[in-house]
Amino acid sequence: MSAAPLVLGIETSCDETGVGIVRGREVLANTIASSMAEQARYGGVVPEIAARAHLEALRPTLDAALAEAGVGLGDLDAIAVTAGPGLAGALMVGVGAAKGLAAATGLPLHGVNHLVGHVTADLLHARGAEPQPEELPTVALLVSGGHTSLLLVRDLLTDVEPLGETLDDAAGEAFDKTARLLGLPYPGGPSIDAAAADGDPAAIRFPRGLSSGKDRQRHRFDFSFSGLKTAVARHVEAAGDDLRVADVAAGFREAVVDVLVTKALDACAETGVPRLLLGGGVVANRRLRDVAVQRCAAAGVALRIPPFSLCTDNGAMIAGLGARLVAAGVAPSPLGFGVDSTLPVPVVQV
Repeated sequence: MSAAPLVLGIETSCDETGVGIVRGREVLANTIASSMAEQARYGGVVPEIAARAHLEALRPTLDAALAEAGVGLGDLDAIAVTAGPGLAGALMVGVGAAKGLAAATGLPLHGVNHLVGHVTADLLHARGAEPQPEELPTVALLVSGGHTSLLLVRDLLTDVEPLGETLDDAAGEAFDKTARLLGLPYPGGPSIDAAAADGDPAAIRFPRGLSSGKDRQRHRFDFSFSGLKTAVARHVEAAGDDLRVADVAAGFREAVVDVLVTKALDACAETGVPRLLLGGGVVANRRLRDVAVQRCAAAGVALRIPPFSLCTDNGAMIAGLGARLVAAGVAPSPLGFGVDSTLPVPVVQV
């Protein structure tokens, strides 16, 4: 194939229905429908509600993406879809839709890894913009509601090495649960960010999980936020009417950000890779971005943060990964593939 492949990507791993269309590395459409407002009624993502929302949103989101890109299904070279990791029911909706489209059009179908898609997002560029040079290897810190992972990416398709992951709650989940403890609305990330603006991050020193002693030796690049969440709960109970929500929010946020950035830079130092990529919805947290910028500059590490529209779950990153597979001549997935809610990160395509 001489021209850059035109690929449609479908992403339904959690509560956002994403359909993207990419030509090579150029994003022609990146359409997202979110069920967050529905999930907010329950204080978090309910898998059954997310799956039903995907069913309702997929067709209009697909139509909107095709219209935005100015292409039809007959113009496509391939289809890519998230096969995992994620919520099993939500993944089934996207994979079922992708298989139906592939069967109807005869297009090859690639079932791909959601987390590798997040890394791919950094390689994409807006329509008409100049693509930035690819800079690999890189350490990637992916932080979202469902995942907190450290990866070493030497080659996007053949050499993605997991360095560490969360052993319990992901960072985004910790934000949501802590917000609930403080009486703040869902989603917790923006709520805690807003509350922390008026707080003193040094007023309360919350624990940094897996960051010292034997825990750090055994789990140098892993994450744990359950102890931090418990510490916040105990502080809230002990404080009673004297609770200072802003200080708790600021102290909690500082602890999470400190652990994330410290472990990421430690991974850069250990691997000898002076590049760090941030991805995932929690990258919207302004304190995380600010601290990463400051500490990366001090450590001589180049920091890359994709546009926020490509940090959250989206179909463009899945299409971009599919386009890369097509361009490399990788055979499509067998049509009988299933979803894998815990798909390991070395697996780029099922």
